[in-house]
Amino acid sequence: MIEIVTALVRDRRGHVLLVRKRGTDIFMQPGGKREPGESNLDSLARELSEELGCGLVPGSTRELGIFEAPAANEPGQRVRAAIYAASLEGAIVCKAEIEDHIWIDPREPGDTPLAPLTRDTVLLLALSLNESAQPL
Repeated sequence: MIEIVTALVRDRRGHVLLVRKRGTDIFMQPGGKREPGESNLDSLARELSEELGCGLVPGSTRELGIFEAPAANEPGQRVRAAIYAASLEGAIVCKAEIEDHIWIDPREPGDTPLAPLTRDTVLLLALSLNESAQPL
């Protein structure tokens, strides 16, 4: 089991931020693995800074739960993700292993190749947030 922490980031239209790692075709939510002794939120802040060059808006995070799915880029593996709704501050700049980012409408993802966790959980969470509250 691969333990990760991820961010569900939405824009004012309710579109969800997704990233694609270098050398892959699959889009997923930003985040990654915790370092030893790191809290979930410290890990999320570090990953967003390293991968996208931006930070978390103070007080914007809300834990949405822990979810499991097949790993997108590691055949035969599963991920267990702590998912947080969050808002970002600063310009998004793809860095480190991130090659691209997109904003996707969770109601109409089209034929964008999505990680199982993103397709089966994150987009549904985004839709439920869109119905119940303003974007974070």
